[in-house]
Amino acid sequence: MSVPSLPIRGEGFVLRPWRTTDAAALVLHANDEAVSARLSDRFPFPYTMVDATRFLEQTVEPPALNLAIEIEGAAVGGIGLRPGKGELRIGAHFGYWLGRRYWGQGIMSRIVPPWCEHVFANFGYERLHTTVFVNNPASARVLEKSGFVREGTLRRAAIKGSEVFDLWLYAMIRPDFPIRRQGCAQ
Repeated sequence: MSVPSLPIRGEGFVLRPWRTTDAAALVLHANDEAVSARLSDRFPFPYTMVDATRFLEQTVEPPALNLAIEIEGAAVGGIGLRPGKGELRIGAHFGYWLGRRYWGQGIMSRIVPPWCEHVFANFGYERLHTTVFVNNPASARVLEKSGFVREGTLRRAAIKGSEVFDLWLYAMIRPDFPIRRQGCAQ
């Protein structure tokens, strides 16, 4: 299996480092209550130019862990990692979002596998994991198609607005790559 380098190109998309010039596109696609409703509160709504500027200032350097999803020349979503710490440093929390205009087209199902391949091959993690709100079955399908396994349900684990939700916990364990524990972030 070859290791994709950055940018990662696929059918109808490019995964590339965020640029400071992505601010307007970021606001255009992120400032959508339907997008925000299925993401952690770290992703604000409304999503303003101040939010975009703050995110880009923190994300542009280093670019490797959080990438822009580019379609038709514009950043329309994002994909990235939050490395585990301490004894959990062999894994990372994985997340993604996509502008609503691009939902239902199979785009994330084409993006997640090469992204995971890139992460496992280049960062030495043993595990990627994420949670999905139970009211987001489309995201669960993306993960399952990409080889993630539902490990369980975190009951009454999250709140959005005034509604309490269960979360599904999904994980992917390092596939057939040699173990490089020294590569895990400290």
